[in-house]
Amino acid sequence: MAIAKAERLMNLALCLLGTRRPLSKRELRGSIEAYMEAGNDESFNRMFERDKDDLRELGLVIETVENLEGETGYLARRSSNTLPPVSLDAEEAAALGLAAKVWQQARLAGAASGALQKLRAGGMPEAEDPYEGRHGAIEPRIPVHETAFEPLMLACRDRRPVVFDYRKSNAARPEPRHVEPWALECWRGHWYLAGFDRDRGAERVFRLSRITGKVKSRAGAYTAEVPDVVTVRETVAEWAGDITDRTALIRLRSGAGYPLRARATVVREGGDGWDELEIPYGHGLDAWLVEFGPDVVVVEPADLRADVVARLRAVAQD
Repeated sequence: MAIAKAERLMNLALCLLGTRRPLSKRELRGSIEAYMEAGNDESFNRMFERDKDDLRELGLVIETVENLEGETGYLARRSSNTLPPVSLDAEEAAALGLAAKVWQQARLAGAASGALQKLRAGGMPEAEDPYEGRHGAIEPRIPVHETAFEPLMLACRDRRPVVFDYRKSNAARPEPRHVEPWALECWRGHWYLAGFDRDRGAERVFRLSRITGKVKSRAGAYTAEVPDVVTVRETVAEWAGDITDRTALIRLRSGAGYPLRARATVVREGGDGWDELEIPYGHGLDAWLVEFGPDVVVVEPADLRADVVARLRAVAQD
């Protein structure tokens, strides 16, 4: 049914764009097979009016003209439906080229390369590549290895609810999540999905590497308002641990945990083989501390200590 409607809309658009004079409903019905197969005039009129509204919603400018006999006709002038030529300066062309390189490891690589070829064929200037000859040292890349990336990207674009199995870092097994996806963000080499969790009735952020199985789309509209881009990015930053509003006190084995030492605001050397560190504390610190295993002991706050212990117990149960 969707293919038949798309074909019908395309045929109607071609008729309206290809005519030099307004075409009446009678003429359009005799030119488009789907309209000829309409059971009666009422069915055809409903179909035509819906199709005309759909084309206008898609951006086609359709004029309604009345001839001398009082008959209403329709046409879409090419001058009203032609986009202006693409005009890019050297800096804009360089930015597009750089963006295309970013996606070389993702399935978007083909689409990005094809878009650049079309723009260059249309006269876009060849920009100097600032990374030419230095690809071995520095190269702009956003790695995308998670199979969930593409279906979630499309769901964010089309505003479609999704369901997937998600395993929290402190959980023994995954559980289903019903989400209204807002946006995808790459943070420190990891992809995150920000969206509205229907089961919990609140916004949540999910790390794509913890999504198991397939991402499945669901019908229906969003139930929660989608925030602006800035709010989504701040949410991702907060849940990824970049926004900190507290300080955690931990004990770290001497000679271990150099990433933690680099982030610490205070380091006090101990004489018992352990050092004390004060580290900015935000969401996600518990998951990071677990990675250092027995080399880290949380002193305070108590809730962070409890979260780390819970994650360690979940790992031990696997």
